[in-house]
Amino acid sequence: MNSSKQSRRRTRAPLYSSVNGSRASRPSAARAAAPVVPAMASAAHTAPPAVAASVGASSQHPLTRQDDNRRLRSYETGIKDGFARIVPTLKAIAARQHEPGFETWAQEESRKTLGFELPAELLRNAWIGSLDMRALFAHATFETFRSSSTGYFETDPLETRRQSQAYRDFLLECGFHAMNVTPCSDGRLAHAISYVLRLPMGAVRRKSYAGALFDVEEALQRWSSVELSRFREGVPNLADAPTRYLKTLVYHYSSRDPEHQGCAAHGSDTRKAAAAGLEKLRDFRRAVESSYCCGASIAVLLVGIDTDTDRLRLHLPDGTGEPDLDRFVDAGGLYRETLGLAPDAARARIRDVIAQPSDGGPAPEAGMQRLMARLVENNVSQIDYVRAYAGGHYPDAGHEERFIGVGADFEEIHLRNLTYFAYMRTLEEGATDLDVGIKIFRRLNVAHGLPIPVVLRFDYSGQVPGGRERAIQRCARVAEAIGARYPDLTKQGLIQTYWTVRDTSRHSPIECVGGSLPGLEQSV
Repeated sequence: MNSSKQSRRRTRAPLYSSVNGSRASRPSAARAAAPVVPAMASAAHTAPPAVAASVGASSQHPLTRQDDNRRLRSYETGIKDGFARIVPTLKAIAARQHEPGFETWAQEESRKTLGFELPAELLRNAWIGSLDMRALFAHATFETFRSSSTGYFETDPLETRRQSQAYRDFLLECGFHAMNVTPCSDGRLAHAISYVLRLPMGAVRRKSYAGALFDVEEALQRWSSVELSRFREGVPNLADAPTRYLKTLVYHYSSRDPEHQGCAAHGSDTRKAAAAGLEKLRDFRRAVESSYCCGASIAVLLVGIDTDTDRLRLHLPDGTGEPDLDRFVDAGGLYRETLGLAPDAARARIRDVIAQPSDGGPAPEAGMQRLMARLVENNVSQIDYVRAYAGGHYPDAGHEERFIGVGADFEEIHLRNLTYFAYMRTLEEGATDLDVGIKIFRRLNVAHGLPIPVVLRFDYSGQVPGGRERAIQRCARVAEAIGARYPDLTKQGLIQTYWTVRDTSRHSPIECVGGSLPGLEQSV
């Protein structure tokens, strides 16, 4: 950065205002009073959101899709209520373990409140000593996950299949033949695709990494696969069509407690998280250019999400066309600015802010403008979702995940703070991500005597001979490596694993093929 640019940033007028509209100096983000947030913001002067505080609780944005919000809320409460019932149910069962008829009563209670039976062998020997509550907790967590996963693939509750083709068509109209999204693996971003961005999972590719620091080689392989499909099959369009591959990276930050509840992989430093994401996008572009000499076919988008409110930051380009860390469109500011407008006028205003940045800097190219406007409009519904069901800010500012997901990305996981995810093919390549997850769950579970449930998942294609067997072997190897990496937890039964595989050549649910609990290994 040159000195003149630094000088301009130092002298830029603050965007903060006090509640009554007078100018104020920049307050601490953790204690800032409801400021007026502009739609076009700078990273150096961004206020915490005040959407819920400054707008009446009964107000709703004209672009909010109420039916979608109700459907998503029903899905969220249905899944999370299932996990929330586990501990109270097991406490009730533990309290009666020495009473006559315990086994029969416990199974009836489990079926009634949890929807499944508990392992009979664990209940059968309770009269001798005491129940293995750690094993029962892990079993209940795994069964609840299995039920929710099966429901996703069998009933399509998020209407992914219905909406996918329409969104693919929209992407092509914007000039993009594929959209690959890398969010941070933090559980507070697990809902980024279906809730925050409101995109159908089937139309975009998602892989999560700690800090959103994706594997460039793996991303290059994925890009190559997409381009090969275009060349060989004309899917989704012909290889000579003037469209680009869009790589999107999603970092996160906390507006309420930025110094402690931001991205752990970047020390809760928002700028560091964004800068690291930008560097990864540059690395990916350079990898394509140096390997295939076609960097012009790559487009990149840098997105920030406030994990307290789910509002978006969409970074605008700098003079070279790359995302600018200091220039972005703030969806929360646009929400406020367009709240009193008619729907068409609100859409027009969103488009104008993106096409004509108020700072006079470069605007995105036309196709990207259209995509960004769609993302902002989608996010408006999510802002109202958080206002309606969480009072504007989520009460769980930190981690509250229920289990760790390891292996291939879990297509069916779309709920905030449900899962911490560590993408890997072998433990060695994903050890850093998993270490972060284990650290989180030492506080969430181990500190209270509960085990860490780890769901392993490796996908395979049923059209490839031996694919299922290799996926099962991968589960076994990674589970063994996990046990060796965390021996203190493993010996105490404080890590429990559940092995699953899925045939991606058809729309089928997961299959349990083993695990650390009694009985699971028999299904291999």
